[in-house]
Amino acid sequence: MKPDKREDHARSTVAARKALQAAEDAFGPDHPRVATGQNNLAVRYYAEGKYAEAETLLQEALRFWERTYGANDLDIAACLNNLAEVRHAQGHLRVAAALLERALAICEKTLGPAHPDIAMSLHNLASLYSDQAQYVQAEQLLQRALEISEKTSGPNHPDVATCLNNLAEVYRIQGQHETAAVLLARALAIDEQSLGPDHPDVATHLNNLALLHLAQRQYAEAEPLLQRALAISKKTLGPSHPDMATSLHNLAALYRGQEQYAQAERLYKRALKINEKNFGPNHPAVAISLKSLAALYRENDQPKAAKPLEKRASKIWAIRR
Repeated sequence: MKPDKREDHARSTVAARKALQAAEDAFGPDHPRVATGQNNLAVRYYAEGKYAEAETLLQEALRFWERTYGANDLDIAACLNNLAEVRHAQGHLRVAAALLERALAICEKTLGPAHPDIAMSLHNLASLYSDQAQYVQAEQLLQRALEISEKTSGPNHPDVATCLNNLAEVYRIQGQHETAAVLLARALAIDEQSLGPDHPDVATHLNNLALLHLAQRQYAEAEPLLQRALAISKKTLGPSHPDMATSLHNLAALYRGQEQYAQAERLYKRALKINEKNFGPNHPAVAISLKSLAALYRENDQPKAAKPLEKRASKIWAIRR
């Protein structure tokens, strides 16, 4: 449930809302185009952190698909996947797991166990397991997704790079930095060759490689990767894109680790401004920026500056549940 990074968030949401209204006006409330429109608008709301609104739309679409096509249609599986991502983001992990397991079962029954679309459900379920520290299960699912992608798309396809990136993240969380680095290097090489050196996915791999170096306090190795990722995001997506905030956050963490607090503060504030501009004041990305800036202030013996940021971040998380 990931919108195109090059999309303008506000315009895309307005367009999706208008498309849904047009479908309802033309076909009435019970029509496949309406359900599709509900799904598309839900994707936009999810991207903006409006989880309750996204959930409502997806539940309506799911009821339509189930009522119209029965329990095992692929449109139902897609809707379940999206609904699971929303519930995951809200912190309802058990509910999300049940939705993903049902989606996976539908896809396997309908498409077979080695179809490319199976990989999406495997990725989502693996992410859920990883967030619950169930790393063995997450690794198994991602290895299976990798095998499917390599078999169906070839070893040098961007889908393979995505699998490698996600698998590397599981290893990184567990402190298996060398294994993660090998996978990320391969993912980076694949996407540089297949998508070009300035693609946003290349920036993602660079950021993740830099995180490995940061975890090991290898600041000299991390900084050029982060600078390149930042340059790619600015060139391809613009200076106010959410991916810019990600690179700025990571670069700020680098300076913070070296106790260069003034530089880190400047970057965290810039990232916060970008996230507020893109998502509004109450998005989880804003809460993360606030929490990072607050942590910086506490490390720099500025608890009075940290407290209001922490309070605001807590309020954001509370209203997102």
